[in-house]
Amino acid sequence: MRILHTADWHFGRSLEGRSRLSEQIAFMDELVSIVKEEAIDLVLIAGDIYDSVNPPAAAEQLFYEGIARLADGGKRQVAIISGNHDHPDRLAASGPLAATQGITLIGLPVQDIQSIGIARTGELARLIALPYPSESRLKELLSEVAEEEVLRSKYSERVGALIRKQATGFEPNTVNLIMSHLYVLGGHETESERPIQVGGAYTVDTEALNAGAQYVALGHLHRPQFVKSDAMIRYSGSPIAYSFSEAGQAKSVTILELAPGQVAEPKEIFLTSGRPLVSWKARDGIGQVHQWLDEQRDSTAWIDLEITMTAAMSIEQIQALRKAYEGFIHIRPIYPEMEAVREALPKATFSMEEHFTRFYARQTGGAQPEPALVQLFLELLQEKDLGDASGE
Repeated sequence: MRILHTADWHFGRSLEGRSRLSEQIAFMDELVSIVKEEAIDLVLIAGDIYDSVNPPAAAEQLFYEGIARLADGGKRQVAIISGNHDHPDRLAASGPLAATQGITLIGLPVQDIQSIGIARTGELARLIALPYPSESRLKELLSEVAEEEVLRSKYSERVGALIRKQATGFEPNTVNLIMSHLYVLGGHETESERPIQVGGAYTVDTEALNAGAQYVALGHLHRPQFVKSDAMIRYSGSPIAYSFSEAGQAKSVTILELAPGQVAEPKEIFLTSGRPLVSWKARDGIGQVHQWLDEQRDSTAWIDLEITMTAAMSIEQIQALRKAYEGFIHIRPIYPEMEAVREALPKATFSMEEHFTRFYARQTGGAQPEPALVQLFLELLQEKDLGDASGE
């Protein structure tokens, strides 16, 4: 059978107030084309369909129309789990209707392994589908079957216990798969993931996923990557870059052809639908920026602009740049005295987000700030920078 693995669509997400809906629509069109061209039998979508538990109607419409196109009236199987951004009950609410189209929607962790038949090959896939396992969801599920010592064990060990239990359903004559949405030790993060691990508490060791599956399809981390392990573990990454920490990343979906007992050999299919995110450093001032615009440099990109100024940058100048090109997300003036401070700093300095997180932890005795609080701090900091530039 031929399998496609994708995750972290984050439908409904914007970039500093700029809608990404047109890019998300283009991605869905591209994905539908890929599954047809590659003759995919089973699509695995590993969580974070939406960017919030209450997504806008346009995002929901795009999702439901999209998965209907992927399934093509039941000709292709589609399996979907919820991520930490999704409302599990809301995602799974249309499950009975979706099932008639060959679509499996799983919102909360369940005890049973999924059996998915592939009509084209006559093969059977056994899928351990583990939606984002929050502490409370995991405890509630395990309390029905586990001994007390398992309930008191570390988060990673409990995840492993659940997976090992379901893995008893793996058979030599089935294609054996695991799909989940979590943070695995050794994965590389970017700023656009709102952490589901707090102080390491929600980190899962690779050993927990080493349960005999031929392939482990993960969601949560936005950079496409393998995780070093005895098992074949891979994050497909997000299909669109959602923060400038992802600038330069090639976005993709993962495809593999598997038969029972066969070793997985995944390959990437690179995507073209998202607008690139790039950083400009205009050390020669505004004139250099206008020159780049005249040259149509990065003409389809969202741009983070850092511009060296010898005099205060007015709000009129900032507005003129935004009028000249709608893709500027940040416009940050840099003055000589700021450059001197920057040059004096060690190379491995922390980002403002990291500084704030460390400050918050010191002030609260080790607690971690909520992602929304961190985002508010960064937004206020950006507003201050613009106010300073305008002389306000």
